[in-house]
Amino acid sequence: MSLKAGIIGLPNVGKSTLFNAITKKHILAANYPFATIDPNVGVVTVPDSRLEFLENLYLPERTIPTSFEFTDIAGLVKGASKGEGLGNKFLSHIRDVDAIVEVVRCFENDDIIHVEGKVDPIRDIEIINTELLLSDLEIIDNRINKIEKKAQTTKDKIAILELNALKKSKEAVENNVPLRQIEYTDKELELIKSFNFITLKPIIYVANVNEEDAVSGSNKYTDEVAKYAEKNNSSYIVMCAKLESELSELNESDKKQFLSELGIKFSGLDKLIFATYNLLGLETFFTVGKDEVRAWTFKKGSKAPECAGIIHSDFQRGFIKAEVTSFNDLYELKSEKSVKENGKLRLEGKDYIMQDGDICYFRFNV
Repeated sequence: MSLKAGIIGLPNVGKSTLFNAITKKHILAANYPFATIDPNVGVVTVPDSRLEFLENLYLPERTIPTSFEFTDIAGLVKGASKGEGLGNKFLSHIRDVDAIVEVVRCFENDDIIHVEGKVDPIRDIEIINTELLLSDLEIIDNRINKIEKKAQTTKDKIAILELNALKKSKEAVENNVPLRQIEYTDKELELIKSFNFITLKPIIYVANVNEEDAVSGSNKYTDEVAKYAEKNNSSYIVMCAKLESELSELNESDKKQFLSELGIKFSGLDKLIFATYNLLGLETFFTVGKDEVRAWTFKKGSKAPECAGIIHSDFQRGFIKAEVTSFNDLYELKSEKSVKENGKLRLEGKDYIMQDGDICYFRFNV
């Protein structure tokens, strides 16, 4: 399944530096606004120690981790919703992503220009939030103008339901409340899904700090971001984009040693990948064998046939049963034979809700 997280922020907050680290690509990361003009897309693999165990157990010809996309989107400025900077081009790229990663500058550096003159993370967050809200409001108003008369004259139930959902959305946005904080019914969500409202997307704030503060884990600015995120029921992490970019140049062994010397357990990049994966409501199941050990991404709450369909549509169409082993059981018992002997291999049907770490073999017939 193709999922995207979009990296946004004001110019010169460290977005492109972070993107370089994420993808190990070297796009332009210059000290001036709009160094990134077209969205840059990179695929990132999700670190998973379970794959290493499965690889050592099955000795497959290839091992394929699960992955998703990060998109680096050009820097936003005040007035983007009215066409300032890159304006609507920037906003249209955000509409295409599933989740938002907002990089917030939480470091002082006189050599790096701040587009607003000085470091103030909450002001920066609110500048971006305002532009995103205004962009959603424009779409809401346009749609209400188009559908309101039809709903009133025809009394069409679907049109009325959509109009009510839009009016609920309009009221929220006009009160500076992102749509992700509004309770919608499943039907309302279905009706407004096609509009790709930006403020309906889940968001995580990345407090970008200097190397010293990355080691300590916080500073006065990150504390402000933490309070803001908690108040708005959002996630946040602290990381140093510059440090992560340097780490991305090292091999795994050297990277671990360097982090150990700094007293850091997990890299900021790993924390971001895990946090974004969780933000998107994603989990992992595995298929195993001598030819291939592979991790597959699925939405939490998906049933077995849906997950079978991620591998191939025929698997879902002709689904019969799923042979399922929990990774934890296989890890504890060390072999498929022991799993079977201990009654831990299960046959699950169409209503089985897949769990993170399930190892599956799908039976199907078409």
